[in-house]
Formats: sequence, structure tokens, C-alpha cells
Amino acid sequence: MKLFFTFIFSLLTISSFSQDLAILKYKGGGDWYGNPTALPNLIAFCNKNIKTQINPKPEMVEVGSPDIFQFPMLHMTGHGNVFFSDSDAENLRNYLISGGFLHIDDNYGMQPYITKELKKVFPDKDFIELPSNHPIFTSAFNFPDGLPKIHEHDGKRPQAFGLFQDDRLILLFTYESDLGDGWEDPEVHNDPANVREKALKMGANIVKYAFEN
Repeated sequence: MKLFFTFIFSLLTISSFSQDLAILKYKGGGDWYGNPTALPNLIAFCNKNIKTQINPKPEMVEVGSPDIFQFPMLHMTGHGNVFFSDSDAENLRNYLISGGFLHIDDNYGMQPYITKELKKVFPDKDFIELPSNHPIFTSAFNFPDGLPKIHEHDGKRPQAFGLFQDDRLILLFTYESDLGDGWEDPEVHNDPANVREKALKMGANIVKYAFEN
């Protein structure tokens, strides 16, 4: 019965999503709070360049909280361990299947932990690599080669992975790209202006896609 009412709540809430973003807080000891200037800078870029009206100060929401249903898109990042309780997993699953969107940006070292924990959320779903012609790469700015490389780390190619509900992309996992580092203030990582611009444009694509699909 509790699950039924939670699901009904989520369906009712989806129609009243504001056009705002939130940072997802999770358990496990990973630095969910990493890249503190990243999302505010991305929001400012989106409000200026793709005409969104996002609150310039993103909120923080816990993965198990009903507050996640207030946001059409959640952003999650970190380097290390991630842990979802059963109730966390259930809440996130309800959010995603009722219209929400989660972007997980691996800040380096997050991949093995988040892959394992997402199996609690969707035991029967596996990551699918998005092809370079997926609409998320052209929603606002054109990226004909797919996800851009922002930081080298292990020198692997950048990859964008998705989880789908029917034909809808509900979760995007960006790997070996480190978009969030490119969104940070210029002095944090000393990235060249053209690299930061690529990161911000790809971030705007993600936001636009999440808001419109």
C-alpha cells in the first residue's frame, strides 16, 4: 500500500515539476559535494544561452527524500563509494519511471560503485552506450563525435551510457569525460577556455534534453 501511494504521489508531482536542478546527496562516503562551483556555472550558462529560468543556487536533496520529485533533473557526482539503501533505491526508481532524469558525472573512480548500486534501483537494466547520433548530442549544441573529452585521467575515450524506460532515456552516466571539472570556475583546474566551453555546451545539451523529454 505504501508503494502504491508513493507511486501515485510521483505521478501527480511530475506535472508540477519546476524548471530547477538539484544536487543528489547519497550515502557511502563518496564526495557527493564535489565540484561546488560546477552546477551554478552550468545553470548560469544555460540561463544565458538556452533561455532556461533555473534557480541560480541549486538545492541539495537526499536520494531517499520525496523532495527529489520537485525537480525534473538531478545531478550526481563524486570520486568514490556510493551506497543506496532499499528505500533509497525504491524512491529513485519511482522518480525516474515517473518522468525524472538523473545525470551522473563520474569525477574519476565512481564507476564501479555506481554500477553496483544502480542494480538495486533497476535489477533488470544494464547501461547502454549512447551512439554519437543520439539526440542528446544535438539538443542545443552539435557534438557530432558524441561526448567531449574534458580531462584525461586514464586516457580512455569518453563514453555516455544510458538507462532507458521503454524508449525514454531516464539516466545518463558520463564516464571518462569529467564534464563537472569543465564547469568549475576557471582557476580550479586551469582548463583552456575552449575546453570549458565544450563542457558547458554539453551540459546545456543534457539540461535541455532532460527538460524536454
